[in-house]
Amino acid sequence: MGLKIDDARHGYAEDDVIRGVSVAVTAGEVVGLLGPSGCGKTTLLRLAAGLEPLRGGRVIIGGRVVADAADGLHVAPEARRVGLMFQDFALFPHLSVRDNVAFGLNGRARHRQAWVTRAMQRVGLEALADSFPHTLSGGEQQRCALIRALAPEPQVLLLDEPFSGLDVTLRCQVREETLDFLRETGVATLFITHDPEEAMFMADRIFVMDAGRVVQEGTPAAIYLHPASPFVASLFGPVNRLDGVVRDHRVSTALGPVIAADIADGTAATVLVRPEGLIVGAEGTGVGARVVSARLLGRASHLVLAVSGTDTPMQALVPGVVLPEPGVVVGVQPDPRHVFVFRAG
Repeated sequence: MGLKIDDARHGYAEDDVIRGVSVAVTAGEVVGLLGPSGCGKTTLLRLAAGLEPLRGGRVIIGGRVVADAADGLHVAPEARRVGLMFQDFALFPHLSVRDNVAFGLNGRARHRQAWVTRAMQRVGLEALADSFPHTLSGGEQQRCALIRALAPEPQVLLLDEPFSGLDVTLRCQVREETLDFLRETGVATLFITHDPEEAMFMADRIFVMDAGRVVQEGTPAAIYLHPASPFVASLFGPVNRLDGVVRDHRVSTALGPVIAADIADGTAATVLVRPEGLIVGAEGTGVGARVVSARLLGRASHLVLAVSGTDTPMQALVPGVVLPEPGVVVGVQPDPRHVFVFRAG
């Protein structure tokens, strides 16, 4: 049991926002929708929650059809057993933490009151039970909103950019705590993000969306290591781009020949190399490159390199402290695990 969105279509006026999207989330699974702003992620979440009517397709929750465009079926949001957490948390300012969490329970679910107490203890809010939202930190508000969404024992939890309002350090801590808590509850969870690192950390599977469609689906490792298109590869950060033509199943580039086994000879090709896929060593290893700039980013160093054979500076991300002076010549070679070849166009 969990969530199944089957061939969902939706739009406003004549503008299609969701174009035949299918997504499935099983109980205990955490699935991420990853994509840029405006790709349809939030609309898809709203369709699952029942906040928008389907133009086409079906939504099934816990084995029960809750929306079917063909039959005109549209079960109200409050009857879908869905927990929804917004990116601004949407806590009630006039209610305490305890009352916020228990708001949706009423008398019909008094057996969940004990769960509320345990949950507040679990996420470190027990001492703040009588506090009001404006006195809480961002992380405390996020935890309060999370257990409020889970208090009615939903079959599906929908999270809309749940960590976007937190600073970088707090975000890392809170998302780890959230993931542990979701694992404990076993609820089917669908969350949206435009942050690829967040998607890779949180999700068992990722659905990459672009222009209202799913363009790739798979585990975080599969999508990162085997992107289906330049768009997907570029979602995970900057890439170095080289263009060429396939000859003898290889593309000749400024970094040397790159294997293109699945592209026919004579085909124009685009080669993408991630900055972390450039191995920087002493002059004489790989091809020569002149250092334009070098900056320390903390755990890694960012180098801008001028490589003979291309007018576009190339970026390299090297682990540790590697700060050669501008003008120094180093050796560069690509790591095949971070090199991707696609048909041009």
